Amino acid sequence: MLRRILTLRAGQLAVAILFVVLLLAVFGPILAPEKATTTPLLGVSGEHWLGTDYLGRDVFSRLLEGSRDSVVGSVLVALVALVVGVIPGLLSVLLGRVFEWTTLRLVDTLVALPFLVFAVAVTALLGNGLTQAMLVTGVLVSPLFYRVTRAATMAVAHSQYVEAAQISGASTGWIIRRHVWAKVLPPIAVALAQTIGVGFIIVSSLTFLGIGVQPPAPTWGGLLASDLNYLHYRPFAPVAPALLIMATVWASNLLADAIRDVSGAAGRALIDARKVVR
Repeated sequence: MLRRILTLRAGQLAVAILFVVLLLAVFGPILAPEKATTTPLLGVSGEHWLGTDYLGRDVFSRLLEGSRDSVVGSVLVALVALVVGVIPGLLSVLLGRVFEWTTLRLVDTLVALPFLVFAVAVTALLGNGLTQAMLVTGVLVSPLFYRVTRAATMAVAHSQYVEAAQISGASTGWIIRRHVWAKVLPPIAVALAQTIGVGFIIVSSLTFLGIGVQPPAPTWGGLLASDLNYLHYRPFAPVAPALLIMATVWASNLLADAIRDVSGAAGRALIDARKVVR
């Protein structure tokens, strides 16, 4: 699938941006120039590329240091939502009415919960840590994966080859591996790429409010909030973290669109048509 994605310009751009963000997450804290605290609220200079904050800390260093927690948090949200949503979504179609009714009511409950209030309450109960906040957030986002997986599975579950496998006595696990998973994977991949972008927005929003990361640990959302009272001194302060968040979310959505375009028979036809034109 990756090879097909890279045949599209949107896919190439999305992969390039996300690869840069991944490099920032891996090497950013290592490459951050460890500069001693200096004069607060300095402007852009050769020594401080993005100036200093209200405590005199180098903003560029904190931006690089905060990349890892921002990326890890968003990926953790997507992975938790994937696990919590996909497995019940698959089984709800194949395990009968009782399991289906139970999971549908649980999903309806999660959708009805006030997101921010619930996240704040559970984080206060479990402790203000990134892992706790992202686990809670992932569970609240999981209904997206449940519904996508359930819809894709229902389209396959009533096909003749699945019914023949059930009549022949095949186990549910074998049917999922042999007949269902390959058909369900493309929409799940689209949802996963989109959820990574949503995860960045959620992580940035929570850390903007001081939830999930303990000060003075930096995050992109935290950097947006750090100098709000000093914007008349540094009006450009929110630009760098905001651009990073926007670019990452945009690239995630582009990747989701590219995966959708290359998935299934329609995707193969699109790639073949592009080859013919070239």
